[in-house]
Amino acid sequence: QLQASGGGLVQAGGSLRLSCAASGRTFSRYTIGWFRQVPGREREFVASLSRSGRIRAYTDSVKGRFTISRDNAKNTVILQLNSLKPEDTAVYYCAAALTYPREETMRGVGDYDYWGQGTLVTVSS
Repeated sequence: QLQASGGGLVQAGGSLRLSCAASGRTFSRYTIGWFRQVPGREREFVASLSRSGRIRAYTDSVKGRFTISRDNAKNTVILQLNSLKPEDTAVYYCAAALTYPREETMRGVGDYDYWGQGTLVTVSS
């Protein structure tokens, strides 16, 4: 089970820190991803982190502004959002894909096995 939190309202240029907490004892067997969705549009990939945290992937529009990290001891993944823009406004979802023993990132919605409930990020101009 995944629980996303940390969303809110922020001005353009501001920052937010999203957290994704997972239950269970096998967190380190999962690749974690963050996606976002705007009403009327498809859910889109934002970032992904491999099981150990060694491999990261980002969509081009967030490179240099967002950072994904994880703490396997705490079953938590963090998405740090900096230099936010109004176009970053969306509901953000965390997801987990069982990839053990592979060390890889995943970009497709269909690649993930479990999803959190989403947290809303609103960036005002």
